[in-house]
Amino acid sequence: MLMIYNNPAILGAMPEEERDGLMGEVDTLIEELTRSGEFAGGAALADASQAHTVRVRSGIPATTDGPYAEAKEQFAGYLIVDCESAERAIEIAARWPDAKYWAMEVRPIINTVDMEV
Repeated sequence: MLMIYNNPAILGAMPEEERDGLMGEVDTLIEELTRSGEFAGGAALADASQAHTVRVRSGIPATTDGPYAEAKEQFAGYLIVDCESAERAIEIAARWPDAKYWAMEVRPIINTVDMEV
């Protein structure tokens, strides 16, 4: 899984032409990964202001609004790729436009949950 981090304030302040260019790079990369068979899915996330954080301490759940940490860079979306190696996933992450401005995190998916009942 390639986790996309960005700063919504900076992204929102970018000139429209620059933002459009960044999204064009994303489209190009998704098309390439789809053709190669490496694209397995992904999605953008709603703004972190719509997040809810749940913590259970001493058996008591507490829910707070907003992201889990005070940070300017926030988890903005994810991309799932089916690659032959971690090195290839890192290569793809390095090409993702957000990596030029903020960060990408590459992490293997080791287990999936079967949601069918």
